[in-house]
Amino acid sequence: MSLVNTLVRKHLLELKPYSSARDEYSGKEGIFLDANENPFGSVAGKNLNRYPDPQQREIKDKLAVSKSCFPEQIFLGNGSDEAIDLIIKVVCEPKVDNILILPPTYGMYQVCADIQQVEVRRSNLTNHYQLDLDDIATKVDENTKVIWVCSPNNPSGNLILATTIEFLLETYPNTLVIVDEAYIDFSSQESFIGQLNKYENLVILQTFSKAWGMAGLRVGMAFADAEMIKILNKIKYPYNLNLESQRLILKALDHVDKKEKYVERILKERFSLFKKLMELDIVRRIYPSDSNMLLVDFKEAKNVFDYLIDKKIIVRDRSNVALCEDCLRISVGTGKENLALIDELKKYSLAK
Repeated sequence: MSLVNTLVRKHLLELKPYSSARDEYSGKEGIFLDANENPFGSVAGKNLNRYPDPQQREIKDKLAVSKSCFPEQIFLGNGSDEAIDLIIKVVCEPKVDNILILPPTYGMYQVCADIQQVEVRRSNLTNHYQLDLDDIATKVDENTKVIWVCSPNNPSGNLILATTIEFLLETYPNTLVIVDEAYIDFSSQESFIGQLNKYENLVILQTFSKAWGMAGLRVGMAFADAEMIKILNKIKYPYNLNLESQRLILKALDHVDKKEKYVERILKERFSLFKKLMELDIVRRIYPSDSNMLLVDFKEAKNVFDYLIDKKIIVRDRSNVALCEDCLRISVGTGKENLALIDELKKYSLAK
């Protein structure tokens, strides 16, 4: 029996999914009188009067080439958050099963579990923001269906050692190990997508929101065993990725070079910002980053945060998050934006 048949909630294996008009006919040519659409056009223009492909076939075919996987191993959703929500829905029985998160980490893993009444267990990262494998072993049991690993991690920005992620995959073969690679484009480490055929319990999340600069479209990717992808497609909403988003993603995939140039510029600005922050006496420490953010330990972080807000410079206060006491998370901005931040921090420092 496959892992999917073991993990997936039994009633979902038997679920008959909704069949939309575009599932029953996926061609582009013809007289379309099947979906009760407006045949005359859209008030907003742009040929938006027809429903989009519910399976996003063109995007998956193009993505599969660039990601060196099969189209059948790709799920596309309304941001990575849709995949996070669906994965918990697929494998976790409410009030029976549990998931394991590794704080400090992305908050939506817990929110989605809480909504679905699934127990959330926690194993804090070490002081160096790496996995505590011994502690994880004390938290995982037969009802632990998902372990969430964010790498590069949010909010600390660092990569989780690949060897420790592989250890999880091999030690807990009956538990899904989700590697959230939202920031992988800013890292020198290869994606875990290349390991899909080795580990049946591996799921990778990526997004078009960060390096691709398309956060406003809300398009996320999940890569997994083809049988798991079938289940995710079975229970998603029929047209979860709108027509305009699909058009723009297809266009973006023809310009990977532009994405790489954005990454290059962001990494250059990150290095410059790091150096300038280190010169400030109000900064105690900046954690190593493999992403487009810096986690900065400030003296009196909350006061610094409030001061910056007053100056209309918005950073993220992470001081109430595990292992992030007195820390602010700063996204790397443009050169002009970063200089404005440094200028205000210098003024704050001089006023102390």
